[in-house]
Amino acid sequence: MRTGRLIGAGRTADVYEAGAGWVLRRDREGVGDAVAEGAVMEHVRAHGYPVPRVRPSDPEAPETDPRRDLVMERLTGPTMLRACLDGALTPQDAGGMLARLLRLLHQVPPYRSAGPGVRVLHLDLHPDNVILTADGPRVIDWSNAEEGDPGLDWATSAVILAQVAAVGGPMAEPAGVMLAALLADPSALTPDGLAEALRRRAANPTMGPQEVAALPAAEELIRSRLG
Repeated sequence: MRTGRLIGAGRTADVYEAGAGWVLRRDREGVGDAVAEGAVMEHVRAHGYPVPRVRPSDPEAPETDPRRDLVMERLTGPTMLRACLDGALTPQDAGGMLARLLRLLHQVPPYRSAGPGVRVLHLDLHPDNVILTADGPRVIDWSNAEEGDPGLDWATSAVILAQVAAVGGPMAEPAGVMLAALLADPSALTPDGLAEALRRRAANPTMGPQEVAALPAAEELIRSRLG
């Protein structure tokens, strides 16, 4: 498959046009596993979870690498973050939507483990990884997905929002509102999940010094929401 023009870029990957109705996301760091990520997406989609469709990349195409390149349905619509910035979605509604998406995901059975209470975890569900299409929200970027305790998934989303709120800047107040709405029912967030989410965020190589330095304040903010 021949890639087209670059249409998006994140911390570790770039997104290219890949023919009518499709995009190709390429991991520029060489540490991802597009095959495994695509398998997770197809698994949750088969159970009714809103994700883009996935198509195998062409292993015969010299310009693509099936381990680094994920070909998926091209979605039309703003990210949840963009919708909030544009005033089309309130931060409270965004936080509530994130909570609903987490609850829905944790109804999907695991695809490998038979352990009790184990579920599929996204582990990076935040407003820039939700596309608001005409058919509803779709969740993207499953590169961190694994199976485990849902408490870790809730804590990861909470820590991401709390970091933004703690760092300050124009998104600090909206992120705080999103966090409050996400944790309106905090029963799924566990102490072990929060401790592990904080540990992983501190060790994440994509985190900037300011983001890492904000983690203690983020933890305090989350705990304040738990009462």
